[in-house]
Amino acid sequence: QMTGLPKAKELGLEVFHAGTALKDGKVVTSGGRVLTVTAIKEDLMTALQEANKGVAAIHFKGAIYRKDIGYRAIAFLRQSRGLTYKNSGVDIAAGNTLVQKIKPLAAATSRSGCNAELGGFAGLFDLKAAGYRDPILVSGTDGVGTKLKIAQVCKKHDTIGQDLVAMCVNDILAQGAEPLFFLDYFACGKLDVEVAQGVIAGIAEACKKAGCALLGGETAEMPGMYPPGEYDLAGFAVGAVERGQMLPQLERIADGDVVIGVASSGVHSNGYSLVRKIVEKSSFDFSSPVGASGDQTLGDLLLTPTKLYSKTLLPVLRSGHVKAYAHITGGGLLENIPRVLPESFGVVLDALTWKIPEIFCWLHKEGNLSEDEMTRTFNCGIGAVLVVQKEMALQVLKDIQKHETAWLIGKVVSLQKGSANVKVHNLLRALQANRSLSVHSHIQGKIQTNKVKVAVLISGTGTNLEALINSTKKPSSFAQIVLVVSNKAGVEGLRKAERAGIPTRVIDHKLYESRTEFDSAVDKVLQEFSVELICLAGFMRILSGPFVKKWEGKILNIHPSLLPSFKGANAHKLVLQAGVRVTGCTVHFVAEEVDAGAIIFQEAVPVKIGDTVETLSERVKEAEHRAFPAALQLVASGAVQVGEAGKIYW
Repeated sequence: QMTGLPKAKELGLEVFHAGTALKDGKVVTSGGRVLTVTAIKEDLMTALQEANKGVAAIHFKGAIYRKDIGYRAIAFLRQSRGLTYKNSGVDIAAGNTLVQKIKPLAAATSRSGCNAELGGFAGLFDLKAAGYRDPILVSGTDGVGTKLKIAQVCKKHDTIGQDLVAMCVNDILAQGAEPLFFLDYFACGKLDVEVAQGVIAGIAEACKKAGCALLGGETAEMPGMYPPGEYDLAGFAVGAVERGQMLPQLERIADGDVVIGVASSGVHSNGYSLVRKIVEKSSFDFSSPVGASGDQTLGDLLLTPTKLYSKTLLPVLRSGHVKAYAHITGGGLLENIPRVLPESFGVVLDALTWKIPEIFCWLHKEGNLSEDEMTRTFNCGIGAVLVVQKEMALQVLKDIQKHETAWLIGKVVSLQKGSANVKVHNLLRALQANRSLSVHSHIQGKIQTNKVKVAVLISGTGTNLEALINSTKKPSSFAQIVLVVSNKAGVEGLRKAERAGIPTRVIDHKLYESRTEFDSAVDKVLQEFSVELICLAGFMRILSGPFVKKWEGKILNIHPSLLPSFKGANAHKLVLQAGVRVTGCTVHFVAEEVDAGAIIFQEAVPVKIGDTVETLSERVKEAEHRAFPAALQLVASGAVQVGEAGKIYW
């Protein structure tokens, strides 16, 4: 009689019979090679191991089996093999797949002068076929900068291509050039065909909008150069202008000429290292809703693509009425306008003459930026400027306004020795005016005003601190952590606070002779930061009576049990000894008696059979990470407060 066949089936194995019979419902054999056990797995080694498990599970009288099956094949597989490009990290097949997917995208950008067919060693452009008689070639190159980081975090890759094209073609417009063709460079550590296709589709679409052909490009897969999920972009635009139509026309620029500003779509593609730092230190993240209806995130807003000006402004630039054009790119208003002016001239602008997009108002306020920092880093709502003769200004403005929002924003002036090339008057007033006009819409409408200032006191790793930081960063939070205080230097909680941009202080209790003196030092720092609420997150000191009395109803603590049961230290041990079925955590106001203050919030945690102090502690800690932020939100919002005799009021 044979046993163990069901076990082999449980293991997912196939057993082939030869020389067995079914007798009285049982499998029997009279000997010989009667069974073959077969396993199918992802590799030979695993399959062999699984098959051997099945063989070992089957028993009958006189059964023997071989243990050397497959050894030659395994020995072969273990031999050293030559390396390939693919196992070095470069997938040529994936690159070829990408080329096939983007070929039709590039072909759709064909224009007079070229057919935009990919696959050759180089692209060709016929200037004569494009209608040029005596052309000067103009080239420009640029990237997208750290705006890419936001696109990658938000996993939104379809608009970043327009930023790349716009940064290049808007630059060559400064020479009066029409963009003719574009080349892109896409670099990554590991090629994700879908992501790369999305980026290049955006580039191709932008090329069509700009009127230039996507003539070629390079996809570089470079293992080890970029972390997973990251990529970099560079672009190269070539345009042409007839010899007599080149800009700027420096010799024509004169005192009194008018400056026309053309609206930007937002931040465009400059200053994003500063933008990211401001967001990091704010109560927002890139997923925060910012629209009046909440249907747009901060990430979406910051990824608004750079405007393409070539098709709308090129006819105006060729009219003969424009003396200079400047693309307001890296360096902002202060550094780009002088690039198209004679050294003896500057401009005076009035920021009250144009509409500053609210994103700039928010960046200015949230980052506490100076006026100089704003105008040297950002376009402040002006994506391009044109210099025209005063008498022609209104006509040129009217022509631009057929396609773009534009304003008369200033004038050209003769420079006095030592004076600034660009002066922007009334910027602060304009930023404040635009902010106050839309305080209930867009970004400002989602910010909780007058957030309660919170200090967190810690002594160690700060796991509850981390939960509080994450919750208070949300726009809906009524609290803001303004300070983290530790009685021990060098603890992980301090590093977590610093990474979140929160000020920290170390007040070593060993340096003070009494609890009262130590608490007095803590109180002084709390006053310095105008703290309104205190959270004790693993703070291993008992606070003195005078301190608790002063901050009555303003100190929150979390305890790892359902108070009033199991007060004091060793709560988990006491819970297990008592044999209760449910424990949890409690957030309460601090009173002079330990763990006796009014309860704000509790979350229950079941006690499981076989729980140890360690396993129970782990689950209760997870509950604490939910309960503490919830309790802080209740108190900070004013929904809960403590009154006389420790009574809670809702």
